[in-house]
Amino acid sequence: MFETIANEDDRGQVGIGTLIVFIAMVLVAAIAAGVLINTAGSLQSQASDTGTETQEAVANQIEVVHAVGETHDGEELSETDDGIEQLSMTIMRSAGADVIDLESMTVQYTSAETDQTLTHEDSDDVEDGDEFDPSELEEEQFTTVGIDDSEDNSLTNSEDRVQLLINVDEVDDGLGEGDSATLQLVDQSGAQFTYGVSVPATFGNNHVVEV
Repeated sequence: MFETIANEDDRGQVGIGTLIVFIAMVLVAAIAAGVLINTAGSLQSQASDTGTETQEAVANQIEVVHAVGETHDGEELSETDDGIEQLSMTIMRSAGADVIDLESMTVQYTSAETDQTLTHEDSDDVEDGDEFDPSELEEEQFTTVGIDDSEDNSLTNSEDRVQLLINVDEVDDGLGEGDSATLQLVDQSGAQFTYGVSVPATFGNNHVVEV
């Protein structure tokens, strides 16, 4: 019923063959374990990065404290052909947010007439001669200017206030009475804040109106 191995050399060869198969199985198992460990580590790292990015996107919020529309030269809004030529928004970072780099921020400007992505332009480059002049901003640009002791290009502390300026005359040919627009501010972490601009139905004799 069972085959009898009479030759001692044959018995040794069978034992060596079994040992080789066993070693091969151990090596395969070790390699598989290494692959699983590396995969688990990679997935853990990706999950950690995703969690951090999600937390930043939720926490890093920009808030608009105040927003007004005005003309470039200070004349009455009702006397201009384009109405509001410049948007001026006072912004701050929300409580618990990290430092917000305004140079990396984008502003998505959307109205009934246009949809434009604006990128940051340093205020030192927005000049007419040697003087700061927001009317020099082009249609795909916005700039930021620190208020009091705040920095121009970042929101470092919750007390910081920065003025964000958009040349609406270039972006949207101005905003007239009753017009509206939406501004979506997206910072370096991907966090978004949306602000709706609503122009009063009449300008009256005002030089500046809240929007």
